[in-house]
Amino acid sequence: MTARELYAPGPAGGAQVRKDGEKWTLILVRELHHAPEKVWQALTDPAQLRQWAPFDADGSLGTVGTTVKLTTVGAPTPHVTETTVTRADAPKVLEYNWGGFDMRWQLEAVGGGTRLTLWTNIDRRFISMGAAGWHICFDVLERLLAGQPIGRIAGPEAMKFGGWQRLHAEYAKQFGVETPRG
Repeated sequence: MTARELYAPGPAGGAQVRKDGEKWTLILVRELHHAPEKVWQALTDPAQLRQWAPFDADGSLGTVGTTVKLTTVGAPTPHVTETTVTRADAPKVLEYNWGGFDMRWQLEAVGGGTRLTLWTNIDRRFISMGAAGWHICFDVLERLLAGQPIGRIAGPEAMKFGGWQRLHAEYAKQFGVETPRG
């Protein structure tokens, strides 16, 4: 069996929701075993993003003011949005907007690794789906950084992947949102 076939996501964790009226923000925290500089490259370099992120980028996200097209992966019709990087303090903070949703990445050196925190506002109807999807993306990212890539698992492919339905239900329960049907 391949490493990808052996992969199974762990339990839901490292996520929280902040509610401000109708605006909900998903906050995901993951401890990675790699230096912030290495994680920064994975967050900004198009070639590395293609290995783990739920979108493709047609340019680097590492410079403030850069305009980049982000294309959603696996959607029936590719959804392309143009974004401008609004903050890029390498290797600490990266901010841009993806498909109308603000994305803020914070990298903090912890021990020999990095505490990666993602803040993204997301439609509350999809918040547990988003948490499950990002959970899997972060798992894939960790393996990529460790030199053991298993390939991107995102979009509809992730939803068919073993463990996604469980994560979706666990995050829905944790966030106090309607349990997904299906």
